[in-house]
Amino acid sequence: MALTWTHKDRGEIRVHEDLEELSIDLVDHIAEISEASIKEHGAFCIVLSGGSLINLMGKLVETPYNKIVDWAKWYVFWADERVVGKKHDDSNYKLAKDNLLSKVNVFPRHICSINDTVSAEEAATEYEFAIRQMVKARTVTASENSDCPKFDLILLGMGSDGHVASLFPNHPALEVKDDWVTFLTDSPKPPPERITFTLPVINAAASVVVVATGESKANAVHLAIDDLPSLESSLSLPARLVHPSSGNLIWFMDKPAGSKLDGFKFSE
Repeated sequence: MALTWTHKDRGEIRVHEDLEELSIDLVDHIAEISEASIKEHGAFCIVLSGGSLINLMGKLVETPYNKIVDWAKWYVFWADERVVGKKHDDSNYKLAKDNLLSKVNVFPRHICSINDTVSAEEAATEYEFAIRQMVKARTVTASENSDCPKFDLILLGMGSDGHVASLFPNHPALEVKDDWVTFLTDSPKPPPERITFTLPVINAAASVVVVATGESKANAVHLAIDDLPSLESSLSLPARLVHPSSGNLIWFMDKPAGSKLDGFKFSE
């Protein structure tokens, strides 16, 4: 069983025994939000990230999820993308398509990926324009608190440096407020050219899930969640700045990643 508690400011924390338990819980959670969103407004707008997160979602293509999820109502977006061709191994689109989207019945026209034939700046501009059109058409819900889209679920991985999406520590992209999508040409992790959702978009979501696994993430998890007043306004740990204004925040992790959390220590 997962060890679960709620932090007064940082949302719900779920520390799982192992990756298998984490995967089952994560997929259950996605399926629940999908069903609720479709009942509420006829669609499920989900935002993916790359890395190990897609592998942890793998059970969605298995029974019973592949039968009970209403894939035709899914609209798929990316929190960030590497500006490479869609068939390139670094592409988050390719990762999701190969391991998830090609195995379920999501309509291709419901998959909102970047234009991979233009510059990072142009790709960011075009991606934001496409999403703005979908908000205008009410395919994507609009936030009540800002001009941002209100995605039903944004799934984020977290790096050992505390980065989420392609928002890296102390990078100027963290301070972009007026754009929904921004671009980088100097990512500290290769490849250097990327597009990413900005913090206002992430924090406008109805639900945000941050997934962290492995011992290398333990310190960043501790800094992102536990009470550390000196970090409250810091740009040195982007995950700390994930704070949905009117939505839910849940952290999914395995024991190694959660091992330095105050709540984990107190429960042992």
